[in-house]
Amino acid sequence: MDLIAINLLDGLVTGLLLFLLSSGLTLIFSMMGVLNFAHASFYMLGAYFAYQISRYVGFWPGLILAPPLVGVLGALVERYGLRRVHQYGHVPELIFTFGLALLIEEIVQFFWGKNIVPYNEPELLTFTLFSIGGNAVPAYKVFMIFISMGIFLSLLYVLTRTRVGMIIQAALSYPRTVEALGHNVPLVFMGVFGVGTALAGVAGVIAGPVLGTFPGMAYLLGSIVFVTIVIGGLGSLWGALVASLLIGWLTTFAASYNFEFATLLGALGLERPVDLSDSYLADLWTLTLPQIGPILPYLLMVLILVFRPYGLFGKRDV
Repeated sequence: MDLIAINLLDGLVTGLLLFLLSSGLTLIFSMMGVLNFAHASFYMLGAYFAYQISRYVGFWPGLILAPPLVGVLGALVERYGLRRVHQYGHVPELIFTFGLALLIEEIVQFFWGKNIVPYNEPELLTFTLFSIGGNAVPAYKVFMIFISMGIFLSLLYVLTRTRVGMIIQAALSYPRTVEALGHNVPLVFMGVFGVGTALAGVAGVIAGPVLGTFPGMAYLLGSIVFVTIVIGGLGSLWGALVASLLIGWLTTFAASYNFEFATLLGALGLERPVDLSDSYLADLWTLTLPQIGPILPYLLMVLILVFRPYGLFGKRDV
């Protein structure tokens, strides 16, 4: 039970961090149809901006200042980059955002180097909040959970209870109608893109001290973000949350249980080959659950695309 509780907590932290990344991207992708391959790069920038600020004024000012800086940068990218490329179709957008991701990585390496930087959690939260079966739960991990849930509730309130949220959701599905009513739809797009990248920046700020701040951190999460929005459904905040939590718990539990597929194959009536080196089943008999853990989200995405192409909470096909 203790192991289950720890895995639930760790999966919750992983899932909520993934939600901060995917929530902004799902709105950007569904509203503008932009395949923003550079989204995870803004997550990396959030961590590096916060690190640079924390060197002079501490962690907390970095937490407050870094996400808006990333959001402003994202809005400028949309205004002076993507908006000009958007009219030429998805392929130029893809090339532009892919090139932008490479450019951001090179800039990060130029200013901060290729090694991991000493971006640490604040001293105020460097203590054990409680223990589960002898396993210490750091206060910073609980802090990450509260920050992520607070942002989710704030986004949910803005999108469902405010006039701004109604305009955003209307512009998502009926941009021409919203523009005819006198609203500046391009400005809405720029604002949503900026907020989406700022959310990625928040994820980078709070994840950097735990997962490490280094130039390859964007690459590690880049593909899984798109998997999340496909599973959850385009344009659905609840879908982004549920898919993120599913992926977080799926990968966490898979990494914790050393289940051998030889047991399953034996239960199915398959006999273990005498000479595994000459058998095509050799890999299956020696395979363990932690080995396939990283690919489980992609398998889940394939199943979702087959049986529910519009995602768990989406209203239109991917």
